[in-house]
Amino acid sequence: MIDIVKENQPITGEKIGAKLHVSRAALRADLSILTMFHILDARPKVGYFYLGEGDSDLRLSAVSDLSVTDVMTVPVIARQNDMIYDLIVRLFLEDSSSIYVLDDEDYLCGIVSRKDLLKVTIGGADVSHLPIATVMTRMPNILTIKEETLVPQAAALLVRNEIDSLPVVRAEDGNEEKLKVLGKFSKTIVANLFVEIIHPE
Repeated sequence: MIDIVKENQPITGEKIGAKLHVSRAALRADLSILTMFHILDARPKVGYFYLGEGDSDLRLSAVSDLSVTDVMTVPVIARQNDMIYDLIVRLFLEDSSSIYVLDDEDYLCGIVSRKDLLKVTIGGADVSHLPIATVMTRMPNILTIKEETLVPQAAALLVRNEIDSLPVVRAEDGNEEKLKVLGKFSKTIVANLFVEIIHPE
């Protein structure tokens, strides 16, 4: 993709897609990451330009080789029967965007976002007596990543799906229905990596 932009700049996303035989939508996440890391520049009604990596090339290469386990953080964990009120307090005290919910066997069974909690609170429900299980998104409707997933792939998933974080999981004994939560990969992590590349000082 970078080579196409170098050779044809300025070039629109549609033309890049045509050369790769994919739609512009399929490239959206990748183009977002390349512009975020200042490798490409996007100008409305003009197209994409190659900015060049310069001294940041080595740092970007290093980041590209990282797996999510190298940068993941500790998630906020809850149980299905925990009350929504208590988790709202925890969410804001720990400044997190989401809560990962475990079942009685410690496997991932749900996820709750700030938006989910805001909706139920605005709805007037008695959140001090309402368990988190009533508002969480349940498996298998949760997007997860494995520990070997590379950072650029995980970042692309965040952008493509317009979500704030992804659970990093390991399938116990290869059973995809029994997922142990190892950590959290988030937009905040991506932003911090971006700052390290652009301003390493």
